Amino acid sequence: MTIMVYGIPNCDQVKKARAWLDRHDRATQFHDFKKAGIDAARIAAWQQAVGWEALLNRKGTTWRGLSEERRVAVTDAASACAAMIEFPSLIKRPVLEIDGQIAVGFSESQYQSLFNSFSGHLA
Repeated sequence: MTIMVYGIPNCDQVKKARAWLDRHDRATQFHDFKKAGIDAARIAAWQQAVGWEALLNRKGTTWRGLSEERRVAVTDAASACAAMIEFPSLIKRPVLEIDGQIAVGFSESQYQSLFNSFSGHLA
């Protein structure tokens, strides 16, 4: 079973998530979407799983740095996807993909619950 972590390596939440996964002996693959990019199909799949609003990072400096006109133009999944492709830092981090499930952001309780649901499936 592959555990994919998507994010930016210097992001504090990504660092916390990766450290948690390491402490719990979870082998992962990491995708730096700022360097390697991210495609619309993957963003659309994440949006379908968690909703575009949950995926859009409105608290970060990238969002605050957008013009007011650009921010108010993000009104639905399609406009959010276009913004996230142009500015990958608008994606809330990290995004964890595991066995068809998606988790956005990091909290120890969220990860513990997610991995508990896979007990017996993950070694």
